[in-house]
Amino acid sequence: MGEKVAAGGSDLSDRQIYRQKLRQCVDALRRLLDEQRFDRPRAVLGLELELNLVGEDGQPAMRNEEVLRAIASSDFQTELARFNIEVNIAPHRLGGRVFEELREEVDTALRYADRKAREAGAGIMMVGTLPTLTQAHAGLHNISADNRYTMLSEQILAARGEDIALDIQGVERLRLDRASIVAEAACTSLQLHLQVTPELFPAVWNAAQALAGPQLALGANSPFLFGKELWRETRPILFEQACDTRPTELKAQGVRPITWFGERWIDSVLDLYEENLAYFPSLLPICDEEDPDRVLDVGGIPALRELRLHNGTIYRWNRPVYDVAGGVPHLRVENRVLPAGPTVADILANAAFYYGAVRSLAEQSRPVWTRLPFELAAENFHTAARYGLDAELWWPAPNRIPGMRGKPGRSTGRSGLRRVPAARLIAEELLPLARRGLDAWQVEPADRDHYLGIVEERCRRGANGASWQSAVYHRLRGDGLERDAALAEMTRRYMARMRTGAPVHTWPVSGADRGPMR
Repeated sequence: MGEKVAAGGSDLSDRQIYRQKLRQCVDALRRLLDEQRFDRPRAVLGLELELNLVGEDGQPAMRNEEVLRAIASSDFQTELARFNIEVNIAPHRLGGRVFEELREEVDTALRYADRKAREAGAGIMMVGTLPTLTQAHAGLHNISADNRYTMLSEQILAARGEDIALDIQGVERLRLDRASIVAEAACTSLQLHLQVTPELFPAVWNAAQALAGPQLALGANSPFLFGKELWRETRPILFEQACDTRPTELKAQGVRPITWFGERWIDSVLDLYEENLAYFPSLLPICDEEDPDRVLDVGGIPALRELRLHNGTIYRWNRPVYDVAGGVPHLRVENRVLPAGPTVADILANAAFYYGAVRSLAEQSRPVWTRLPFELAAENFHTAARYGLDAELWWPAPNRIPGMRGKPGRSTGRSGLRRVPAARLIAEELLPLARRGLDAWQVEPADRDHYLGIVEERCRRGANGASWQSAVYHRLRGDGLERDAALAEMTRRYMARMRTGAPVHTWPVSGADRGPMR
């Protein structure tokens, strides 16, 4: 939900008062921007990683309270369901050997957490959607024991006025007439934060939106949900449906969903917060006592808690973040596109690709968002989610990029645009940009080459977490295993391979060797 809250239904403030307070917060943010009160330019990144809890039998383990007690670290927190937890990695300066520092830190944290989790009867699994999760697991009886999640569920249902329904057509079709918000807990993600100045925010956000399709094609790792094989990355469509506050009539009227790619490129971070205020009624209208105008008048920095809480209940794939650290406000772009896993090496390869490419795209003299219509960026996102590295994506025709190989892409009749296989677009056009971006961040060349080399190999082999899961599952079915048994066996092999740390493009599909269980 973004901001953590603790309140009962009787504490919910009047929505009209809350709306007025939100307007105050947006106006205060505008004043902060006009008065140039934000932090100086700093190359700072941060990571959040959501995790599943799984038994050695491959089945989900409803034990997050016991696991968190065993881990006993404030870096690990609850998530929506009892089979989820989250780890937050402290901010790091983006440069030098940051990716190797992160590898050591994340790997150490996860190995410790996995060891303690197994003492509590569960193991840690990094995957976008847990393959063995069933509809029976995703009921309200398995929501985490935290009041904010119950509140959010109640408010979504109250806003919707009817049961949540799922209808996802992929390799197979999943149809559910009734689902709880716990279905959304099937999604576990990697969230990448980048601190930016107000002046740079629009370019970085636009670049991140343009990059979302290729980014998702590269990192897809969620092909199964509730026993069905659906999209290569099923998280986006599941999020859109499981968190939808709109009944059918409001959808027909064009009311925006709270899980939203967006509808336009922006010129200011204020564009996003103004949209939040204009389009989305609050799910949790809880007012704070702070008067942001009064705080600003005496030279202080307001927390803008209503703005942050409201923003946290709108699920943009690239979300604006206002925060205060050390008494100084700053802005971040929170990239929420990627699923978790499969390994720490894969996570950091995805991160290196994102941070490098987003900088280069943001600094282009002729930015991609001036040549790519926003609706095609949104189409790319959903096409990549459905087909992964097999997707064809819209992209502006290159102006003869030096060293570009192969054909220019399939002509479509759209001036200056063509559709390009995702793997080729990433390998031939975006990877060079990512390398230049990491150089601009002054990342150690050996680390740059190592992690972008993982990206290059994924593209060359057409292999990511989703393709591995699907290939192993179908091999097991061909060997005679029933659906549930094949999913469980594939999950056990995935966990074993994950614990080796080897990137997913090196994982064998053959079942002869599961890899060491550590």
